[in-house]
Amino acid sequence: MRTYLPKPVPDALLAQVLTDARRAPSSSNLQPGSFLSVEGEARKRLSSALTDAWRNDQREDYAYFPQPWPMAMRRRQVAAAQALYGALGIAREDQSARDAQFARNFQFFDAPVALVVTLHRDFGGAGHMDLGMAVYGLMLAAQSHGLATCAIGAIASYPDLVRSSLQLDAHCAIACGLALGYADPGAPANQAETTRCKLDDYFRVIA
Repeated sequence: MRTYLPKPVPDALLAQVLTDARRAPSSSNLQPGSFLSVEGEARKRLSSALTDAWRNDQREDYAYFPQPWPMAMRRRQVAAAQALYGALGIAREDQSARDAQFARNFQFFDAPVALVVTLHRDFGGAGHMDLGMAVYGLMLAAQSHGLATCAIGAIASYPDLVRSSLQLDAHCAIACGLALGYADPGAPANQAETTRCKLDDYFRVIA
């Protein structure tokens, strides 16, 4: 969900969602990673710095995206963009409107709760697996309590900026951001739907 109602999330409810998220499976029960709630002036400072860095093409790391993109994944990305901008009524050639929408990533889509998810940089694949399950556990827990979320990978492309803005230690790897709040059910952005791969695209039997 990319549009939220201006309704605060009670602290006790957020604490419950975060507690539920930690029930996710974890290798050796290490439970790696942290969820940082960025509020007030710290949130304004971070959002402003991220927006400026993006507008000035100062991306530090592509983080999530493979380089180069496999064509099948590129087609999925294009289809997802078409679904979102189509729902918003933004034409392909309207770069200004597309940029304005993308910049909302760095505002956490104006959700009442803005989370930054971190992981100690020395963790390998198993640590990322555990943290990924915890993030998804949080998203599912939020939905079960009537809340909505949007994971924000774009924020992970600016790790040094995030660490500097939030005064985090150098060992903190920035996994993603997360918007959380009560979804605006009538908002056009929230009507966008993406498809999922067919089973044969990602599953096979090896005998």
